[in-house]
Amino acid sequence: MRCLDSPGSDRIQNGRQKKRASVAARLRGKPGGVRFERHASVNVLLYYTPKMSSLSGNVQTVLGPISPAKLGCTMTHEHLTMTFKGFFCPPPAGQEALSNEPILMKNLFWLKQNPYSSKENLELNEETEAVKEELLYYKAVGGGAIVENTTTGLGRDMRTLKWLAEKTGVHIIAGAGFYVGPTHTAETQAMSVEQLSEVLINEVVHGADGTDIKCGVIGEIGCSWPITESERKVLRATAHAQIQLGCPVIVHPGRDSEAPFQILQILQEAGADISKTVMSHLDRTIFDEQKLHEFAKLGCYLEYDLFGTELLNYQFNPNVDMPSDNERINRLRRLIDEGYEDRIVIAHDIHTKNRLMKYGGHGYSHILTNIRPKMLIRGISHSAVDKILVENPRKWLTFK
Repeated sequence: MRCLDSPGSDRIQNGRQKKRASVAARLRGKPGGVRFERHASVNVLLYYTPKMSSLSGNVQTVLGPISPAKLGCTMTHEHLTMTFKGFFCPPPAGQEALSNEPILMKNLFWLKQNPYSSKENLELNEETEAVKEELLYYKAVGGGAIVENTTTGLGRDMRTLKWLAEKTGVHIIAGAGFYVGPTHTAETQAMSVEQLSEVLINEVVHGADGTDIKCGVIGEIGCSWPITESERKVLRATAHAQIQLGCPVIVHPGRDSEAPFQILQILQEAGADISKTVMSHLDRTIFDEQKLHEFAKLGCYLEYDLFGTELLNYQFNPNVDMPSDNERINRLRRLIDEGYEDRIVIAHDIHTKNRLMKYGGHGYSHILTNIRPKMLIRGISHSAVDKILVENPRKWLTFK
């Protein structure tokens, strides 16, 4: 599997960006999403009202529906058990032996810059006990809930998620759906949009992976750059399922600043409710302030979910200069000053062993113990911090 996204050749032109902005302007303030249908060679914009779900007004956790008021501080993008071995990156020349080494103090210097070149590091699913202990600590410092974004293609384990919720008291919301195209099986690629939508609905309504443990969010839905046809189908299926369920959606964009725009356009044209959609990984995707402002106006939730990831070498795209946590906080402050505090959510996206406290990492509590105090020092108000950590996740996760 490739370590890097392919260079994009189908970049979106200015005219299409203006069309997106126009669509978004009509979308804001409406009760649902939009759908384009073609009648007599004309695209007609239709609005919808989501079908009422039995989950309406609730949040669905792996232990069942709960009142949104019970969530508390919520990390909207984490992984508690998964495998990332399909995304192994060959190490730099001359360092091949380190790929097979266990995680030890003596090689942390190398692991920090080459996290995807260590085979052991990619098996978070081997650390269930450590994750349990770190969730207990997360709860002790004020954590209430975690949205677990592991989908089909990353080794989702619904039974382990339920066990972790039972043992720790942390509310865990599991993700339905499919990761990026290279993880799609031949069967998945052959499915129609309608069949894919049925899979998503089933994982929310009846249970995922042969269990009766239900997902409470669709995503993270994985997209590459350039986006694949299979990923396009999954996005359209996601929109169709969201119409039926009134559920939250979260998307992983490809590593190009145009990717989030393209994804929202595909979702909008398929009828998605953009106001209940999170765009992940913006801290590694959109760096230009004007472009970020343009994207923020489209109305989705803006997720900065790589807190704790501070490194020189981003293996999946060497052209990306990964921001520091201080830079992330400053970007949040500017977004708040521009009026977007109601649309921001944050997390760590822990998906490898070295980010656990057990291995010298920051753990799931980093935002609560370190980032929240720094946000206040940087002039972000208590009310804005509470919105980002409590109110915004609660609104997003509540079924319509």
